[in-house]
Amino acid sequence: MDVNAKIAVIGLGYVGLPLAVEFGKHRPVVGFDINVARVTELLNGNDRTLEVASKELAAATQLHVSNQIEDIADCGIFIVTVPTPIDKANHPDLTPLIKASETVGKVMKPGSLVIYESTVYPGCTEEVCVPVLEGHSGLSFNVDFFCGYSPERINPGDKVNSLTRIKKVTSGSTPEAALAVDSLYRSVITAGTYPATSLKVAEAARVIENTQRDLNIALVNELSVIFERLGIDTVEVLEAAGSKWNFLPFRPGMVGGHCIGVDPYYLTHKAEEVGYRPQVILAGRRINDNMARCAARNVIRLMLKNGVDVARSTVGVHGITFKEDCPDIRNSKVADLVRELEGWGVKVVVADPWADADEVFHQYGIRLGTIDRSNPVDALIIAVGHDEFRCKNPQELRAFCRGTKPVLGDLKALFDRHAAAAAGFTVFRL
Repeated sequence: MDVNAKIAVIGLGYVGLPLAVEFGKHRPVVGFDINVARVTELLNGNDRTLEVASKELAAATQLHVSNQIEDIADCGIFIVTVPTPIDKANHPDLTPLIKASETVGKVMKPGSLVIYESTVYPGCTEEVCVPVLEGHSGLSFNVDFFCGYSPERINPGDKVNSLTRIKKVTSGSTPEAALAVDSLYRSVITAGTYPATSLKVAEAARVIENTQRDLNIALVNELSVIFERLGIDTVEVLEAAGSKWNFLPFRPGMVGGHCIGVDPYYLTHKAEEVGYRPQVILAGRRINDNMARCAARNVIRLMLKNGVDVARSTVGVHGITFKEDCPDIRNSKVADLVRELEGWGVKVVVADPWADADEVFHQYGIRLGTIDRSNPVDALIIAVGHDEFRCKNPQELRAFCRGTKPVLGDLKALFDRHAAAAAGFTVFRL
């Protein structure tokens, strides 16, 4: 086990690319991805995720990007950063993880160190990945090769809390492997590391980070449902409660993306496997998964109340990415919002300056359009807080709407509701 061995980063998405680039500034690295278009794009110095600027790619002078398995055959350290999604039944889909492990197993040699960063349930590395590695390599775990787990903590679009500035949890399958993994990451992570006591502890730490956030958001989402029925503005309640020093500043919203809306299902899957059905975690998931439908129905309710012919109406939706100022559309709950509106016979126009139109159509079957004075709508929903939307004022937004009583669904509470009402909107906020 040589901590100075050549590194292969398997998977060049939001997690793998920044890692490969950072290591590639200091030592030989092969960034491997099966997506030919992605490899070509990176070889041309561009990153469509906008996580790594062209000058940063150029600075990684020891990074070689490839989709050829032969190019990782001389590596001694393999870091797996592929996605771990869920299927339609909300069960973990480990297909990318297993395929990546098969790839590594075909080329790894005695002394290899395989580190996983993909979010999984506690025990997954040893129970699922290790047998695949052994089966394809013919090597024995903790004899001929070793494993580590260091959970990714990438926050897409965040240029402040970037890879090197976030403390890294590390772990290894033996005490020696743990030291090697920790030493490897300490060489590039300026924020330092936190050595976990085992692979399982590190895996569990990752999955509960987002489970905790999911539950906190679920609480304020449930409060928003209650307060809407009581005729109270949720944001005003939260701001009042926030005057106390220890009140946690969570806000209601649709929970999508690659982590918060996915990771809890990995934990509940494992819990059920060992005979326990989680109550609180799954309740939080049900609440959050229902918020897109809740928002759509409240907008429709107000449109009907205002006399709008819903079946012949057009609703504009600003934003399709799962978070602001970021092109990431993975697990976007705005797609659920659109489907719910369409179920009422509404024509929906979605506009997003950050999203890739082809990717949106491929992923969700939604064609991006334009919402402006020449393409007016009967109601407008601000679903994502992009700066391009945040800089507008209610009067500008009102110019995008026709009729005398348009509805504004300000799901991110970007605008003062009284100013929006003064501009002529009937306002709904989560």
